[in-house]
Amino acid sequence: MNYRERLDRTRQRMDTLGVDVLLASCGPDLTYLTGYEAVPLERLTALILARGDESTLLVPRLEAARVEERPDVFNLETWDEDEDPVERVAAHVRSAQIVAVADHASARLLLALQDALPRARFIRASLVTSPLRARKDEAEISRLQAAADAVDAIAHGLRVRPLGGRTERDIQRMLIELMLDAGHDRANFAIVGTGPNSASPHHEPSDRRVEAGDVVLCDFGGTMRGYCSDITRMFVVGEIRPEVQDAYDALSVAQETAVSAATVGTPCEDVDAVARGVLAQSAFAEQFIHRTGHGIGLEAHEDPYLVVGNDTRLAPGHSFSIEPGIYFPGQFGLRIEDIVVADAAGPRRLNSAARDLAVVE
Repeated sequence: MNYRERLDRTRQRMDTLGVDVLLASCGPDLTYLTGYEAVPLERLTALILARGDESTLLVPRLEAARVEERPDVFNLETWDEDEDPVERVAAHVRSAQIVAVADHASARLLLALQDALPRARFIRASLVTSPLRARKDEAEISRLQAAADAVDAIAHGLRVRPLGGRTERDIQRMLIELMLDAGHDRANFAIVGTGPNSASPHHEPSDRRVEAGDVVLCDFGGTMRGYCSDITRMFVVGEIRPEVQDAYDALSVAQETAVSAATVGTPCEDVDAVARGVLAQSAFAEQFIHRTGHGIGLEAHEDPYLVVGNDTRLAPGHSFSIEPGIYFPGQFGLRIEDIVVADAAGPRRLNSAARDLAVVE
């Protein structure tokens, strides 16, 4: 990753927006700009990025050994337990009028900075960084592809694993273990909804056991070499009920049509409208209760969001999920999710695992 180039592009946006200093604390902005993933402690870690050439990474002394030093990117400074790190930050930016603070920063840090810099105006750092992070380069797309390949293999393997009689929690644990075994550094989530529980999009797995005829929704993802995976596939134990198949057929068309619509130059909200329109034609509009997709990269959810009201036009390198869903409370729910990258040659689907409604034992 070319962190120097990232810093240069960030400074260019700071110039455009009139931002004097950007402060990236623990979170994805810090990782994006320095390659350092800080442990989320109460102790302050911050990249202090000024519009000139100054770039300082301030870390607790006990964490310094974890930092891979990059002298061409930042100067490494440490603070000791008997120091006030906010005062150390303030000493770097006393004359700043507009300070961009990382969206993931704690309220405690922001309030302390406001006290230390009473003349400064504070804005969200994402106004600077999100448009930059949203457009992935080929190195980032390669990592997204590797993560997608790993969960694809897991989804393929689920088609031959017996699920009947197992609890949702048991299947969740299995998915977490499979992601780690497949090379993920960590599992971020594993949603498993069975039968009526599948109608809750973010269902927390329970001790419910899978019964014959149940729909099983598996939505899982993790982080691999810094970049995230996210996939949803559907299974049925035993015979598929006609109403489930009819809804799934409509959902498949909606997802495929939305993927095809995700072309460079298309507003994000238009992709959402395409998926919604297909389901409306099949009388499932009321059952689609969330956005069509979210961006993905260093975070599982980031810009751009495919949702009504977002008129951002897709640009080369934008990476996002396409995941329409149909939910009947108390009965069943369905969702299909793939990661897609906007490319000048057309939408580039990263997931290739089969998307049919798989029948399992």
